[in-house]
Amino acid sequence: MELQRLKLQNFRNYDQLELEFAPRTNIFIGANAQGKTNLLEAIYVLALVRSHRTNNNQELIRWEQDFARLQAQIKRAQGRLTLELVLSAAGPHAVINHLEQPRLSQYVGQLNVVLFAPEDLNLVKGSPNLRRRFIDMELGQIDPVYLQNSAKYRQVLKQRNSYLKKLRQHQSQDRLYLEVLTDQLAGYGAEVIRARQKFLGQLESLIQPIHQQITAQSEHLSLNYQCGLEETTTSIEQLYQQLLTKLQAQQEHDLRLGTTTVGPHRDDFLFQVNANNLQKFGSQGQQRTAVLSLKLAEIDLFQQVVGDYPLLLLDDVLSELDQERQTQLLKTIEDRIQTFITTTSLDNVNLQAIEQPRIFKIKAGGIV
Repeated sequence: MELQRLKLQNFRNYDQLELEFAPRTNIFIGANAQGKTNLLEAIYVLALVRSHRTNNNQELIRWEQDFARLQAQIKRAQGRLTLELVLSAAGPHAVINHLEQPRLSQYVGQLNVVLFAPEDLNLVKGSPNLRRRFIDMELGQIDPVYLQNSAKYRQVLKQRNSYLKKLRQHQSQDRLYLEVLTDQLAGYGAEVIRARQKFLGQLESLIQPIHQQITAQSEHLSLNYQCGLEETTTSIEQLYQQLLTKLQAQQEHDLRLGTTTVGPHRDDFLFQVNANNLQKFGSQGQQRTAVLSLKLAEIDLFQQVVGDYPLLLLDDVLSELDQERQTQLLKTIEDRIQTFITTTSLDNVNLQAIEQPRIFKIKAGGIV
């Protein structure tokens, strides 16, 4: 997969910008707050219709403008396509090859990206919310059904939480409606859990040989999904029944709190090295190596599932990796993956590991 051209209008600090990229490595260099990360963010938003830096798309629109427009020409194994995304107060408007997409789930997945940013180094030691977000963003790119089921789960979860508050405040007495919402939540939740289990299983099979290579065969890395249901459960029906039973058992507790306390919105996954919890017992070096292995495994998983390599976005992360890990990353991706790197200085980048990069100097929302 290759991003050949990018055109921005009213995006962040960019008024108008059009760039053509090298097929392998592109480096955005500039001082802080000049707009280099905004370029990576634009590519990410084009792929997922949401930012990795904010949950509010209005923040992506240039100050005092009504809309932002992002356009791209993509080369894929299956052929070429054009993408256009318009962001406004009315919501995102997505177009593929000049055809408007009625559902965003039909648009997401046309451009695949793997982002590696400094905050990703917190995936191991950070909150469960970071790891759930990681799964949602990555799995949503390769599985449109998951995207739909997770959206429906969040919608029913919001309805159930709202109704729990009404019951707690005696604004309603109808327990039957709560049962209906609980049943729907268990149904969508089972689909979400099963898809996550499969995704992490696929990632684990790819991450283990990568991690062993990086650690000279000294460490065995595994990913352990924590959903609070039976570990051996594999069928959707079993997951549905178990989740429904847990929701029903927690119903009075949920009523007292006014919120739903079990379900995939509370799930997590653990990194384990040699069967030890990496969050609790791993060194900072081990944690960073695990995240690097995870990102490299993601790249291979996209290639297996989609039939094409994703774009790799490295947002000022090379300066966070030592020379050995940086070389491991760059050597692994060379000649296979189009890569976009942001950095404040080329001193932070092992240029010997990169063949013929195209360098863009960014200043005040422009190329100099």
